[in-house]
Amino acid sequence: MKIDAHQHFWKYDPENYAWIDSSMSKIQKDFLPADLKPILDNNQIDGCVLVQVNQTEDETIFFNSLAEQNDFIKGVVGWTDLFSKKLQSNLEAYSKYPKIKGFRHIVQGEPVGFIQNPDFISGVQELAKHDFTYDILIYPTQLKDAKHLIKQCPDNKFIIDHLAKPYIKEKKISQWGNYMQKLGEMPNVYCKISGMITEADWKNWKKEDFYIYLDVALNSFGIDRLVYGSDWPVCLVAAEYEEQLEIVKSYFEKLSLTEQDKIFGENAVRFYGL
Repeated sequence: MKIDAHQHFWKYDPENYAWIDSSMSKIQKDFLPADLKPILDNNQIDGCVLVQVNQTEDETIFFNSLAEQNDFIKGVVGWTDLFSKKLQSNLEAYSKYPKIKGFRHIVQGEPVGFIQNPDFISGVQELAKHDFTYDILIYPTQLKDAKHLIKQCPDNKFIIDHLAKPYIKEKKISQWGNYMQKLGEMPNVYCKISGMITEADWKNWKKEDFYIYLDVALNSFGIDRLVYGSDWPVCLVAAEYEEQLEIVKSYFEKLSLTEQDKIFGENAVRFYGL
């Protein structure tokens, strides 16, 4: 089974999606299952993982309803308040929905040090008790914080979204790469090969620009802990679906078909329990 392990839906409005500014006008509209299904079909991808956008419980419930109505949505990564006094009961409630697989917080929008907060760490630890995964969405400046979080949570299953957003446009690699190697040494951490295209120069990129970053990811996490995701529709500001997919396909074509199958599906199925 081939899986796109990172995509989004939304009913666009300027207030709740203020981060989609004028430079991203191409995605200032609705994106829903009927828009994605033919794209996945055209690219021989069997299913996807729907990932949170806004930090509301309502969105998590809405995404779960989309997953229940559309078989190709194999799993949902939602949002829940990890600081809430009701976290345990909330997670018990979410456990009743088989397609809700894990949770995420927009840590990239928080100050450095945010995820070292003991209350946040406690909330993440609670996820493991209910067999929920946690997606780590950060910038490279927060990699040190991520390492601290992961060390405190040996029972959790973590996946780093978008390779922790390396500075591809500026061609920076060394400090980011050193931290990725350290995180890769922790066996409960996976990494998503996703979201690279929007970290490059949107108007002026070539697929070879990404290979050195993929080298780091492959050397750090190995074949068994890398997971493909498109970051559709956000990727559309810099590339069509087929273009971002071709970057990853062209890089990994040096691997055996068995190894490619892991990155393009099997690892996602195992990590999220799809």
